[in-house]
Amino acid sequence: MTIETAISLTDSAKQHIETVLAKDTDGIGLRVGVKTTGCSGYQYVIETAKAINEEDKTIESNGIKIIIDDQSLRYLAGTELDFVREGLNAGFKFNNPNVEDACGCGESFSLKEGMEN
Repeated sequence: MTIETAISLTDSAKQHIETVLAKDTDGIGLRVGVKTTGCSGYQYVIETAKAINEEDKTIESNGIKIIIDDQSLRYLAGTELDFVREGLNAGFKFNNPNVEDACGCGESFSLKEGMEN
């Protein structure tokens, strides 16, 4: 896997991110990461990127600049980021091949064995 294939965006995700970035004059792209938390161990972090830090990797998918910290990059390898609408709810959906299980509330996940280290 190369850094360019670490994460990809669907057309729906691209359109939503473009709308968000158009309203955020300080936004330079999308910051995506993983942090330790939640009932299953890990949780996704997604926000508008305001700067690129020294430990960040930058890729472009579907015309959008995605900034990922070096630590999160391996947990997101091969992930497709989608934006879905289900009834009155809308939000990002991570299709991550590295996830083994998710908690009942859908807010956190566990990784396949060997991914944590």
